[in-house]
Amino acid sequence: MTCFARRGFHQATMQDISQAAGISVGLIYRYFQSKEEVIATMASEHMRELQRKLHEAKSIANLFEALEHVVWCDQQEFEADVEASFVVDLFAESARNPQVRQLVTQIQDAVLAGVTELIAASPQAPHLASAVTPPQAAELIFHTLHGLMFDEILNAGARTQADLRRNRTETLRRLWTLLFPTLSASSLSAPATDHA
Repeated sequence: MTCFARRGFHQATMQDISQAAGISVGLIYRYFQSKEEVIATMASEHMRELQRKLHEAKSIANLFEALEHVVWCDQQEFEADVEASFVVDLFAESARNPQVRQLVTQIQDAVLAGVTELIAASPQAPHLASAVTPPQAAELIFHTLHGLMFDEILNAGARTQADLRRNRTETLRRLWTLLFPTLSASSLSAPATDHA
């Protein structure tokens, strides 16, 4: 992920990946036939991680905390800007690679369906803003997340991990007030909670 995030899918080589992983190129080829297969495997793992987060979120009583748990699904071993760069590059690659496009579409569909279900099943659902449905709210959250990823890439190195988490949580709070305008701030979680 670090190699792809730093160099891009097309510039990163199997040699770069082997050096970053501290293993030989030959060992990589024992498990993957090509760089494209590495990308597809990483996309599949990203989807499994999102599905795990969605499943865990169902047991979180507070909807804001459940949404925070899902939409800020960063892998703890990577810095947030690294994962943001990887995800953005994954979306860009989907414009050129049908296999990656299919995986990205599956990831998007899974996230939208999962977030829609969380919202629709929550006690806060009746408080959604007028004429906003759970699927529309999920789309707004999903697209806001990707906008933040672009922001994190543009400001890479200028913010600490704690700054990024705080910014993500505060952005979700502002979005919450638009989606659930009649709910008070007491319906939110404490600032900058971490559901690692």
